[in-house]
Amino acid sequence: MPYPTDRQRDRPWVIRTYAGHSSAERSNELFRRNLAKGQTGLSVAFDLPTQTGYDPDDELATGEVGKVGVPVSHIGDMRALFHGIPMAEANTSMTINAPAMWLLALYVAVADEHDAPRATLAGTTQNDIVKEYLSRGTYVFPPAPSMRLITDMIAWSVANIPKWNPINICSYHLQEAGATPPQELAYALSTAMAVLDAVRDSGQVPPERFGDVVARISFFVNAGLRFVEEMCKMRALGQLWDEITRERYGVQDPRQRRLRYGVQVNSLGLTEAQPENNVQRIVLEMLAVTLSRDARARAIQLPAWNEALGLPRPWDQQWALRMQQVLAYETDLLEYEDLFAGSHVVEAKVAELVADARAEIERVQEMGGAVAAVESGYMKGRLVGSLAERRRRMESGEDVVVGVNRFDTTEPSPLQAEGAAAIETVDPATEAAAVEAIRAWRASRDAPAVESALAALRDAAKTDTNLMDVSITCAKAGVTTGEWAGVLRETFGEFRAPTGVSAAIASGEAAGEIGVVRERVRATGEELGSRLRMLVGKPGLDGHSNGAEQVAVRARDVGFEVVYQGIRLTPAQIVAAAVQEDVHVVGLSVLSGSHLQVVPAVVEGLRAAGADDVPVVVGGIIPPEDAATLREKGVAAVFTPKDFRLTAMMNEIVTLIRKVHQLGD
Repeated sequence: MPYPTDRQRDRPWVIRTYAGHSSAERSNELFRRNLAKGQTGLSVAFDLPTQTGYDPDDELATGEVGKVGVPVSHIGDMRALFHGIPMAEANTSMTINAPAMWLLALYVAVADEHDAPRATLAGTTQNDIVKEYLSRGTYVFPPAPSMRLITDMIAWSVANIPKWNPINICSYHLQEAGATPPQELAYALSTAMAVLDAVRDSGQVPPERFGDVVARISFFVNAGLRFVEEMCKMRALGQLWDEITRERYGVQDPRQRRLRYGVQVNSLGLTEAQPENNVQRIVLEMLAVTLSRDARARAIQLPAWNEALGLPRPWDQQWALRMQQVLAYETDLLEYEDLFAGSHVVEAKVAELVADARAEIERVQEMGGAVAAVESGYMKGRLVGSLAERRRRMESGEDVVVGVNRFDTTEPSPLQAEGAAAIETVDPATEAAAVEAIRAWRASRDAPAVESALAALRDAAKTDTNLMDVSITCAKAGVTTGEWAGVLRETFGEFRAPTGVSAAIASGEAAGEIGVVRERVRATGEELGSRLRMLVGKPGLDGHSNGAEQVAVRARDVGFEVVYQGIRLTPAQIVAAAVQEDVHVVGLSVLSGSHLQVVPAVVEGLRAAGADDVPVVVGGIIPPEDAATLREKGVAAVFTPKDFRLTAMMNEIVTLIRKVHQLGD
């Protein structure tokens, strides 16, 4: 549908909710229920094994199946996920990155079964691998082959599914990882330039069609509570994108240069304390990306008020959906031209953001571009440092968070009166059922066809052949997610991104408070005969490492020797590292809901290794009932987002170490 003229009422944005959990069948029920409530687009959340290319019966998938999204292991799951949904009419966004080509292949294969013409398929695959190295952690392959997969997808999509957005450049996760607005703009645009350069240089798209490539690049952004600055940020992004696509790539058609972006407002900014305050936070953040017609989002998905507590229920998601519908259909927002045109305040702020972002883009380009800045650790270090500074302002009270570091007197919340029933829970039997189902799938398919398809994929990956068609052949043959990714792991290898911890500058609350804890760390080390050592671990597939990185930085600041090996470790690997490094405490970070499986496995592993004098502490989104269970299983302390004062946390950890070694207070 064409954009309206200034004399017409603007059309509503695509209204989504981010959904999916447990199984393809249950997620399909949720999708159809939300569509019946007036949702106009689907946004599919995949579970972590799917996002990182593992089948449900892989060791690394333990505790993660169906937790933060829907498991899709083969074409049968994709069929079930879209059963009864007309794919020729759907607008589907898929949050998938390293295996984005595979999930798109499954989607196209099922659309073929639906007799949906490929030219009608509309939607988006996230597919921004650079931000995965920097923030979200669901990468698999090294940068060069990852960029090859993205390039192949874009070239194939422009030729075969022209309504599809084959990549979503995600500044969303950069903000959650600590990016300031200029950094968010600069790193997202640097990523877009790296992608466009790769497509252009691949020779897969004729020069005369390069404008079509630019026209299918979309962005996925974050809107925080500083909603005036966030609105200006979006105007700045549109200005910079128009400039880059015109001057760097020579795109003359202004329609192809138009900024196309979708939004989820800030989820990690939602609070566990007084979570009812999250409702107004979400609404205000939504205004940042809707008020300005010239920079209005074309798709929006909102989190639910209780996402800091756990998985939202259908009712919670309905509330978030209704927020969008009230703004789009009850207010007069869409009836006016841009409300801020000619505002000297807005124009000055936009100019400031553009100038600061340009300067950072130039620094990244001088290093060789976004991929080089990832491999060197430059961008990750900058983000970890920015997030440490943001935490310092919150911990000192310089930045007010209502209900957390100010105005924290509260009444009991009727929204939480149900306790554990106030969030959706995934039946523990879900994982066992998925394991049984994947084994039955493998046993029932045409084995020679699978082997032939995988051999063709393996051979093609060793050449410069576009991998989309062979991936679709694999999908139709019944290949699994783990098998597709496994072949490419064999060919491309795997990657561990820099953590950024060593590059982050020291930060924290008042120097006096850090000094007191640092003295306790020093004295305790002297009493034990060695400097205190802390292992910070991320068990399982949860790649959201921001919290773990900030804990590691603060532990280092107060004098601990810190062992932090990054994300995606098995409990056995964490235990082995703890024993080898002879650490005094193990700190685990889990945000995916797998804590009841992976954390006790570490505790039991330490006991079996004779290291039961090493206390284990855990932090994450952990309901009170689960926290009690973890303590019963031997966990020494449980920290949740309300425990935001990291130096006080370090002090408590020193006390635990002293208690274990009977050193007294």
